[in-house]
Amino acid sequence: MSNQSRQLFGTDGIRGVAGEFPLTEESTYLIGRALGHDLLRGKPKALALMGQDTRESSAWIADRVAAGLAAVGVEVHSAGVITTPGVAYLARSRGFAAGVVISASHNPWTDNGIKVFSGDGFKLTDARELAIERDIFALLQRPGAADDTAMKVAGPSLPGETALRKAYIESLASSVSSDLSRLRVLVDCANGAATAEAPELFRSLRIQATFTHVTPDGRNINEGCGALHPETLGRTVAESGGKFDLGVTFDGDADRALFCDEEGRVVNGDGVLLLTARDVQARGKLAESTVVATTMSNMGVEIALKKSGIRMLRANVGDKYVLEEMLKTGAALGGEQSGHIIFRDGDATTGDGLLTALRVMDVMVRSGRSLAELVSDLKVFPQKIQNVRVREKIPFAQVPEVQQAIEAAERELDGNGRVVVRYSGTEALARVMVEAESEEKMQALTAGIAGEIQKWLGA
Repeated sequence: MSNQSRQLFGTDGIRGVAGEFPLTEESTYLIGRALGHDLLRGKPKALALMGQDTRESSAWIADRVAAGLAAVGVEVHSAGVITTPGVAYLARSRGFAAGVVISASHNPWTDNGIKVFSGDGFKLTDARELAIERDIFALLQRPGAADDTAMKVAGPSLPGETALRKAYIESLASSVSSDLSRLRVLVDCANGAATAEAPELFRSLRIQATFTHVTPDGRNINEGCGALHPETLGRTVAESGGKFDLGVTFDGDADRALFCDEEGRVVNGDGVLLLTARDVQARGKLAESTVVATTMSNMGVEIALKKSGIRMLRANVGDKYVLEEMLKTGAALGGEQSGHIIFRDGDATTGDGLLTALRVMDVMVRSGRSLAELVSDLKVFPQKIQNVRVREKIPFAQVPEVQQAIEAAERELDGNGRVVVRYSGTEALARVMVEAESEEKMQALTAGIAGEIQKWLGA
């Protein structure tokens, strides 16, 4: 089912401005009801788990969705503030029919979102999301559907939050066998969901961790910090005078992580994919010697992997689509440049920033090499991503001037670079990505394509 056929669900659930459709009090309640209908289809009862990030709006949206679920007979348990992969883990390990996360990940605090995992810990299929969406629209058109007295009741907030989070932290800690206590790490929690688990997790493994951005106030999530701003972390590490072996930074819901080495140089998801792929391969666990990346992954990582005898497949952007390709091909490892890394040599079903951080540190300790050494042969092609705000998402092939600009750029690169032009799955943006051997060519080609999009489709 193509993304085009869905109106509410994007590449990562439903997302928008909190308080505006589809994230109003009425619509979030009806989303809960529609999800409840889906979970109870053919079953007498179902349990759902709710988790949320630290945004000001997350608590009331969680309450509305929970009230909608409860109104149709779904029993709701709350894990409170918890990372997205924490909900996925608990959904699959504790017998829940679904795990629901209230978060807009890396978006500003004014946005929020609803993402859903099925009971096996995987994100819902496009087809299932479409069916739920149809039910939501049917409910919206039914007079009085949101006048239910249940909507006026605060959503369930059942006990057990601490125990649920503790189970997730313990599962992460048990996934590492190395002694990580010699590592000195600066950790940026983005004032987001990682603030609820990262300090306890790192403490339990005796890692020498210093934490920043761990004072969420509902509005400072991702603000000048976190995986959206890895340069903040890099600068602090660089200025520390050798105080840290590495830095790690999470996004708002901690399903991804980015890093910096001891000199403060940023290591993104491409670098992490390279160093973990080699490690998994060396331990004989890299099925088919294959990893899955995305259309945005740099040519440099593909070349470096090839030198190690590892084949790289490309999926559409979105960790959901990386995972689909992994399941189809049997690949044990996949990831995105943005820091979503999925480890299928264990039981992970989604990107997990905390797990990724532990895996990177584990490779450093076992190999006796620094992060810089582990990615030293990664020669990154100059790459530029330019976002253009658009008024509507018309297929580029239907706009001759844009299509001609793309084709002209591809002819000029002649195989020594790449052009990827796509729409964001979560925002009204066109993303123009160009890789070229020279900085000058990259800048010129990016500007040419972005200019045509702005001219014909710009908001």
